[in-house]
Amino acid sequence: MDIEFVRSRFIKHFDGKTGNVYASPGRINLIGEHTDYNGGFVFPGAVDKGIVAEMRANGTDDTVMAYAIDLKDRVDFKLSDPAGPKASWARYIYGIALEMKKLGVPVKGFNIAFAGDVPLGAGMSSSAAMESCFACGLNDIFGDNKVSQWDMVLAGQATEHNYCGVNCGIMDQFASVFGKAGCLMRLDCRSREFEYFPFKPDGYRLVLLDSVVKHQLAGSPYNDRRNSCENVVKHIQAKHPEGKFETLRDCTWEQLDEVRAEVGEEDYKRAKFVLGEKDRVLAVCDALNEGDYEKVGELMYQTHAGLSKDYEVSCEELDFLNDIAKENGVTGSRIMGGGFGGCTINLVRNDLYKKFIDDAKAKFNAKYGHEPKVYDVVIGDGSRRIC
Repeated sequence: MDIEFVRSRFIKHFDGKTGNVYASPGRINLIGEHTDYNGGFVFPGAVDKGIVAEMRANGTDDTVMAYAIDLKDRVDFKLSDPAGPKASWARYIYGIALEMKKLGVPVKGFNIAFAGDVPLGAGMSSSAAMESCFACGLNDIFGDNKVSQWDMVLAGQATEHNYCGVNCGIMDQFASVFGKAGCLMRLDCRSREFEYFPFKPDGYRLVLLDSVVKHQLAGSPYNDRRNSCENVVKHIQAKHPEGKFETLRDCTWEQLDEVRAEVGEEDYKRAKFVLGEKDRVLAVCDALNEGDYEKVGELMYQTHAGLSKDYEVSCEELDFLNDIAKENGVTGSRIMGGGFGGCTINLVRNDLYKKFIDDAKAKFNAKYGHEPKVYDVVIGDGSRRIC
């Protein structure tokens, strides 16, 4: 993102004065899907694309003057207005400001202009990048940086819940705030403990292939799968009243097999995927510590197969991209995100990269009438002040 461009827009719209510049990244998740609500692990990293914002206190008690550079849209609002702004993008600013005030940051009126280069619809979490960027700025300008990184993560999540109508977990905001260049992070979604793991795949590249499709399936597919997992846990708890089973994280393979007939094959397969994914995330940690990226890739393919066949959240287009990856000798490939569309994340040897991308574009275009979008991924740093 061009910082000088953001600064030029800020100066133009706000009295010719400059402020402080902050940045927060989008994210990828190497492995660990549909594990968050099952008390498991995720394995995200921040990327080199994100949100850049220039901010400055404007001397008013509670008037915010905000300019979305990419949308060429300006909205002014008061923090004391209980309804808040109507524009969806402005509600992220309004929400994070109120959540930071709850944490004791004496937020007053401020001016802000922001822009981003996180690809929309690619599962890289542009909204979390916005929340983290705005929280970082408000914490610096008004709070003397007294609010912890974890509190900023939770403020971002609360903004989604309370002002934007999205009941999200914490992975996206966590990755945006805590990201570190050259490292991925294993986050325990139950305890919030996390650990950095080196990600320096010499000779390999990470690339996203965006199918540019999103299927709206009948019913509530995410809720259905969550209900399946909770049903299995309920049956295991009934068989083992002496234990405490809150999520599938607490269950073993043997206990899952005990209730297979009772819960039915569909619920069994979904729980089977979750237990397998928990094991795969831990196996990836070992592989990264050993520098074994071929093993990482093998586990990525296993995750895709499980998401496609057992959890059933893939679609024809994503399976097609995964098959092309296999045909081209790509080290690892899988769905990234909730499923039913979006993109695959691919770990590709440098010498195979061009052939793979060219083949994927040609075959996907021939079958579906458009090429997939291609996003190269570089693991970067989390929320920070630039200047």
